[in-house]
Amino acid sequence: MLLKKNKKRKDSQGRQIWHRLLKNKLAVGGLIIMAFVILVAIFAPYITPYDYAEQNYDEMLQSPSLKHLLGTDNFGRDLMSRIIYGARYTLIVGFTCSTIAAVVGTIFGVLAGRNKTVDILLMRLVDVMMGIPSFTLNICLVITLGKNMSSLIWALSITQIPVFARVVRVQTMSVSNNEYIEAAVSLGASKTRIVMTHIIPNILAPIIVQYTFQIVSTVMAGASLSFIGMGIQPPEPEWGVLISAGRTYLRSNWYLAIMPGIALIIITYALNLLGDGLRDALDPRLKQ
Repeated sequence: MLLKKNKKRKDSQGRQIWHRLLKNKLAVGGLIIMAFVILVAIFAPYITPYDYAEQNYDEMLQSPSLKHLLGTDNFGRDLMSRIIYGARYTLIVGFTCSTIAAVVGTIFGVLAGRNKTVDILLMRLVDVMMGIPSFTLNICLVITLGKNMSSLIWALSITQIPVFARVVRVQTMSVSNNEYIEAAVSLGASKTRIVMTHIIPNILAPIIVQYTFQIVSTVMAGASLSFIGMGIQPPEPEWGVLISAGRTYLRSNWYLAIMPGIALIIITYALNLLGDGLRDALDPRLKQ
């Protein structure tokens, strides 16, 4: 009976959060945009009008037209097809890096929040990492690991771990002072059970919100590194690569740099709207 009541209570809370999120029109707009971008990335091979890597020297640097809606680049490749395929790289980098950082950062944060010795060691390491500008650290890691997509993912993941570790540590220490944690300890619950049953479920809200906002930072950082040649390398159609290639023709063929830049702005704006909506929906002070 107790398990059924707990399950019903969790389902009810989930529905309340979902209803609050749906009431936020900007958040719903961000969610729709993200769903659209994800679908476009998944079905890219079926919706692109041309092969994103096919070169046609007879159609180099053509302005937007009915044949090529966003024009062509200096190799005659269709820009719209390349932007659509580029969404795959942007989403893979953003979600993969943030997921790795969230999982590892949560483990470190919980360990630090539950053990003073571990707290001292991990937090000093976190302080050192956060003392180094993240962009500089990313460049150093990419140079060390190699200029490719996997190295970019690992570099961005490592630099994001301290952010999640700090958030989770504070939340863990706050939750650990509650009376139900003391009651669980007095009843003989193991440390692992306390963490998995009582602590993790009660700190998920700030982790989810931080995860959403961190995807935005990752997408921008990944595009920035690719822009300066330290991330994904040409001829792959990552948006930072496209912007970098198009800046040479900014005066004569402005669309080569502006169009992928607009795509980058749209996805980051949508993620910010969704993150704001999730933060408001998950805020305990809004619960009735």
